Amino acid sequence: MPRTLEEWTVLPHDPPTHVTDDIITVVGEIGMPLMTLPRRMTVVRLRDGRLVIFSAIALDEAEMRRLEAFGAPAFLIVPSDHHRMDAKIWKDRYPALCVIAPPGAREAVAEAVPVDAIEPDFGDPSVRLVIVPGTDGREAALEIRRPGGLTLVINDVIGNIRDAHGFGGWLLKRMGFAGDEPHLPAPVRLNMVADKQALRGQFLAWANDPALRRILVSHGETIEEDPHTALRTVADALA
Repeated sequence: MPRTLEEWTVLPHDPPTHVTDDIITVVGEIGMPLMTLPRRMTVVRLRDGRLVIFSAIALDEAEMRRLEAFGAPAFLIVPSDHHRMDAKIWKDRYPALCVIAPPGAREAVAEAVPVDAIEPDFGDPSVRLVIVPGTDGREAALEIRRPGGLTLVINDVIGNIRDAHGFGGWLLKRMGFAGDEPHLPAPVRLNMVADKQALRGQFLAWANDPALRRILVSHGETIEEDPHTALRTVADALA
């Protein structure tokens, strides 16, 4: 598990990009022994202009000012205990942030930053936190339903690392984090999935939602081409 940062530390990342008018993502990197793991922060603007930060990443000062111009940081979702590295420094920067963690990860996340809520009210019915079934309450996802369709923000239960290369890429593939299609990474399945059928049921429920437009995953590329089939494929692997 990556260490918890104590000071504002900007690690390598791409420029922030708009997914929709109200959603921004930033793709960064975490240096690990023998390999580099991609990671994603997703920022959602609520109807009142406040921001929900999912899996925070520290940005440089100019980028943070642009983010603040986009909206006011109000909620910080730490979607699992493996995604708490930047949580403390974001809370230090924005003391009024409401820190949210799934109930099964609350104790571990609290070792890095105090947790304020496990069932938040965002004040916007189009944005909903989901505690992913089958994970013993350890994994959170986010649903954003807007006129343009449903955007899912999923943490570790679906990976989509496609461009892994070199020795580090080979190692990611061997470990089950990278592959040729969206999948449930083997280490996540082993360490986090407590009820395969419950998780499969959630994947199928999302797959059967006609409003689904895209899936933003914490590790890997956005799934925009036929996300329904991608979810059914991952669900079938759990059958």
